[in-house]
Amino acid sequence: MIAVRVAGQGEKKELLASSDGGKFFTEPHYNGFPAVLVRLPAIDEDELREPLTGAWRCQAPKAFVREPSF
Repeated sequence: MIAVRVAGQGEKKELLASSDGGKFFTEPHYNGFPAVLVRLPAIDEDELREPLTGAWRCQAPKAFVREPSF
């Protein structure tokens, strides 16, 4: 299990709603905090890449954050 930061409560609700509880979930300890818990055995690398990248973007200095140009 890993905790992943999200941009806000809206994104948290979206991730939790998109998952049947198998991949993303929360616990009372995280109520009010913008993060979800991820069951690593239930998610593949490609699915995990987006939430991890988003978590980095939430915390990184704005000077380092830019959209990829591919």
